Amino acid sequence: MPSVAPEVMRTTLRLPDELARAVADPAAYADLDALHEQLKIVRRDYPFARAELPDYAPFWVASKFDDIQAIARQNDVFLSGLGALATTAMAARVGSEAQGFRSVVGMNEPEHVSYRLLTQSWLAPKNIRKLEDGMRTTARRYVDLMAAAGGEIDFVRDIAVHYPLLVVMSVLGVPPGDEPMMLRLTQQYFGNNDAELARRGTMTPEEVSRGLMETIAEVSDYFRAITADRRRSPGDDLASVIANGRIGGKLLPEPDSLGYYITIAFAGHDTTSSSVAGGLWALAERPAELDKVKADPTLIPSLVEESIRWTTPVYQFVRVAAHDAEVRGQTVAKGEQVALCFPSGNRDEDAFEKPFAFRVDRRSNRHVAFGYGPHQCLGMHLARMEMAIFFEELLPRLKSLELAGEPRRTTTNFVGGPKTLPIRYAMS
Repeated sequence: MPSVAPEVMRTTLRLPDELARAVADPAAYADLDALHEQLKIVRRDYPFARAELPDYAPFWVASKFDDIQAIARQNDVFLSGLGALATTAMAARVGSEAQGFRSVVGMNEPEHVSYRLLTQSWLAPKNIRKLEDGMRTTARRYVDLMAAAGGEIDFVRDIAVHYPLLVVMSVLGVPPGDEPMMLRLTQQYFGNNDAELARRGTMTPEEVSRGLMETIAEVSDYFRAITADRRRSPGDDLASVIANGRIGGKLLPEPDSLGYYITIAFAGHDTTSSSVAGGLWALAERPAELDKVKADPTLIPSLVEESIRWTTPVYQFVRVAAHDAEVRGQTVAKGEQVALCFPSGNRDEDAFEKPFAFRVDRRSNRHVAFGYGPHQCLGMHLARMEMAIFFEELLPRLKSLELAGEPRRTTTNFVGGPKTLPIRYAMS
């Protein structure tokens, strides 16, 4: 990593180790309320600061809404390619082994825009309207399951992880009977730092890495078969678009097509599942907000956006400086990492009025939960549509709602949210 000149180092704001560890450590995100208290301090005293932890490469933390947007917008200066922060041991191990796929999220220009355009029109609002009837049927089925469950369930386990996954599987055109396998693989992939979800259940760097590689290998085998099938018999689904997509007149290389499938199948499911659950959790704790949206269903789109902002299921993305660059009067040296801390940006006191209040009628909710700039989430319109339809089906039938126990969150610093959400309710 290039060194920083001495005069730069004298003006560099250093993030205290305790706060740096909170941003980097997957375990910190299992207690999001405590993390948010620490992020308040980061925003106030260290809005853009450099961290130096012994088990991580040095990294900068962008905690303010405007900085996150500015860095994400400059995709020629701050390059994509990394997901979340990882220890040096984990980064070296995964970096040397995970050569099986490339995600469009990790690509840079000029190839990024070419790959993005492959599916952008398919996922545009005008095109996905054709999915509404099927989506509503699926949502209604799970609302009916809630009504028949006796008034007490774990909303994550019984509802939230299934509904968005079945929607994403229908979008891809893969068999609904494969849902249990896809759910397991999704949870193992994003929960690889969570002992209850990880493939191997032990948290040594070697076992975490090995479990992640095994999950990637299994899902890659699955989508190789899907690719072969769609090239023989294309259909009107996203898997056919990916399998038969061409860049420069050539079919996508296997690592790129596999990365596309994995991004849509895993991230497209897990983020929506977490946002639906996070929104319902917030409503269970705020009966006045629930009454407000029940009395005025036109607030459902606002509820959707507030649920996404409140939950922020993508916790961070790491960018790498392509060359020396200045942020808040400090120099980020070429090759240094910058962590975009999305939960912090979405609770920034300078960007949101009363950011720690959950408001179903919040206006001008310009959150960064979908990222920002050229790498903004391709599936954001689909996610909004899924959530709106689910709430449209559930809320008119929901008479009361409260927590029936203590919810728990996934241990991860990348993509996560509620892991359990016990609720008690009455329905018509």
